[in-house]
Amino acid sequence: MERMLTIIGEAAKMVSLELRAEHPEIPWREAAGMRDRIVHHYFGVDYEAVFLTLRDDLPALKREIQSILNEADR
Repeated sequence: MERMLTIIGEAAKMVSLELRAEHPEIPWREAAGMRDRIVHHYFGVDYEAVFLTLRDDLPALKREIQSILNEADR
């Protein structure tokens, strides 16, 4: 699960500033920050935070990203 969050965070860093500005509802900075904390083990990995992110934030993020992709396909 940590690997999945690191991939999401890395992808968030690669999104253009324009697209980020068009979609402020997506927590781009937070996703990148979670990636950095996991990869670099800043103060150790907070596994409760990882779990809560997966449980509480990931489903909504998936829906929001899918919506952006659907818009791009039109």
